[in-house]
Amino acid sequence: MKLLFDFFPIILFFVSYYQAHFLIENTFVGQLINPDKPDFINATIIATGVAIIASFIQVAYHWINTRKFERMHLFSLALITVLGSITIFLGNPAFIQWKPTVLNWLFAVVFLGSMLIGEKPIIQRAMSEQISLPQRVWNTLNLSWVGFFFISGAANLYVAFYYNLGAPDQDRMDTWVNFKLFGLMGLTIAFVILQAIYLSRHIIEDDDTPDGDSAGGKA
Repeated sequence: MKLLFDFFPIILFFVSYYQAHFLIENTFVGQLINPDKPDFINATIIATGVAIIASFIQVAYHWINTRKFERMHLFSLALITVLGSITIFLGNPAFIQWKPTVLNWLFAVVFLGSMLIGEKPIIQRAMSEQISLPQRVWNTLNLSWVGFFFISGAANLYVAFYYNLGAPDQDRMDTWVNFKLFGLMGLTIAFVILQAIYLSRHIIEDDDTPDGDSAGGKA
């Protein structure tokens, strides 16, 4: 459920992009759209506006339920508000297409920096109350997140600006919108599964280790 909640703005972006014609024809949104612009530009503008609103709702809903903000949601909200607003005002999808890459690479830098600054990597701070692992495992886990964020950002950049360059702009935008939901979500699910398998191996090893050895292996 949390994965779907985190992808809530992306899901609404996807739906509103492919239902842009319906929204233009049946809601007030049609009055805000320039009919002279290509359909995919108008669809991107509409989807971006919906995603910005969805991101505000996501942050507000999380705060109402927990009385605290999640940093990932705040970073995402800030980026989509800035880059999305530029896309809407200029009618240029490139700015919103950069958003997943900037966000993922920002997280990669933060996760990597946490290993250099502070006593514990971010992943250890987030999960150490739930599970106990040797320090080397925490470091490996944190570095794997760094790699995941970097690869996700690079993949988005490639699909958005370098994949299938000879295709019509409409087709290339459709491909990126599909990748933004299914591709990035698929990468996330695959990574989480691999992470769970990796963790289960070490949790089992810890359970099988005598108490004295286990305590000595912890940071």
